[in-house]
Amino acid sequence: MVQFHIQTDSEIPASTQLYNQILFAIASRQFPPGHRLPSTRQLAMQTGLHRNTISKVYRQLEEAGVVDAQAGSGIYVRDQTQDSNAKSTSPLLEQNPEAYKIVQTSLDELLRQGCSLNQARELFLAEIDWRLRCSAQVLVTVPAHDLGNGEVLMRELKHALNIPVQLVPLEELGKILDQTRSGTVVTSRYFIAQAEEIAGPKSVRVIPVDIYDFDEEIKIIKQLPKGTCLGIVSLSSGTLGVAEVIIHSLRGDDLLVMTAQLGDNYKMGAIVRSAQTIMSDQASCAAVKAAIAAAREDLIRPPQLICCENFIVTKSINLLKRELGLE
Repeated sequence: MVQFHIQTDSEIPASTQLYNQILFAIASRQFPPGHRLPSTRQLAMQTGLHRNTISKVYRQLEEAGVVDAQAGSGIYVRDQTQDSNAKSTSPLLEQNPEAYKIVQTSLDELLRQGCSLNQARELFLAEIDWRLRCSAQVLVTVPAHDLGNGEVLMRELKHALNIPVQLVPLEELGKILDQTRSGTVVTSRYFIAQAEEIAGPKSVRVIPVDIYDFDEEIKIIKQLPKGTCLGIVSLSSGTLGVAEVIIHSLRGDDLLVMTAQLGDNYKMGAIVRSAQTIMSDQASCAAVKAAIAAAREDLIRPPQLICCENFIVTKSINLLKRELGLE
């Protein structure tokens, strides 16, 4: 069972802390599509928050398109993939009846020539995927206030897909899609509702990716001795904020947590000199290693560096490859 913890002495409002923790649980598939969220009573007992505050957080999640409230039943994680498919197919059939007839005629002709339905499907998909691969562009989008999150996504997708990937602030996505409507928009499940609202009317598909659940790193954090100074370094300020809340929920005040965003050399140096263990994303790993090497003469014992392997789960990468015809 996912445990939520509210840091009462934090400058971050309690409702925001809970909202971010639930979003992380959904984005990392700890709460998969169809999962029933805890009742307001259960969360109130776990976090100490008033049930009205928890109800407000659930309303915000519903407004963001992340969950559905079912009267008399509870709050459930929405299946964004099914929503996306429903939006992209049904209106298309209604608006293009003649095109649909052409598809039917072409399929009938392939069947007459001896193709099976599966073979015909593969022929259609191969042609469609090839054209998408040649003409489409991949746009990674996140809100402007945390472009570091998008930078991490973009770097991993470039490496995994081996095609050009462009980072676009969510606030500018509509303008970019007005200039070119071919392509695929990729974003974290955190921001799927906002991206769909912009891209849907322009007939551009949006594919959500699931972020890594950091299960191995969480196991390590649980086993760290009390009093350990733990450093967290990331390209994304949003990731750092969520990491602080989650670590505090796991260990409370047992650990001293220090964070630094890639590029903040002062904080990075402080972490290298104080922390016994440092965790970083792949984008920041080389910089942390360099900082440790630079400070080696001042260190009695260099900190243990743990570089997280991926930010995006392999299943999402494979799905994206299939969608773009790269397999």
